[in-house]
Amino acid sequence: MAKAELKTKATDADVTAFIESAEPERRKAEAHQLIDLFREITGEEPRMWGQSIIGFGSYDYRYDSGREGSSCRTGFSPRKAKLSLYLMGAYCTPEAQAEQDRLFGLLGKHSVGKSCLYINRLEQVDMSVLEQLIRNNWDLMNERYPK
Repeated sequence: MAKAELKTKATDADVTAFIESAEPERRKAEAHQLIDLFREITGEEPRMWGQSIIGFGSYDYRYDSGREGSSCRTGFSPRKAKLSLYLMGAYCTPEAQAEQDRLFGLLGKHSVGKSCLYINRLEQVDMSVLEQLIRNNWDLMNERYPK
């Protein structure tokens, strides 16, 4: 089966230009701070995925249904209302999910979705805990989807 055409795919759009369009103003500084953190953890350069996700690395997946695609291994979006961080790795095992939940308890003000962590302001979270969450998810994605 061929890969499905996804809206959220890697593009050649300029990451810096995207960040400079972010609102409110503090999102620009937060985005640069997150890029530095993700770069340090992943060793990857940021790349735009779709119109609004700054991604690091990529992986190919295939569902049991046969549907295939590619996505960034991790990343974030400096959205107006909240920062959205994409942390897919912890869903690989129950143990990883339990560790992620433990770290969420230490993080500070946030909310979560299926594979997303939402933060209003970086200053409201413990950056060392955030670093560990990103690192754990990166390592788990690399285990599940070797490069």
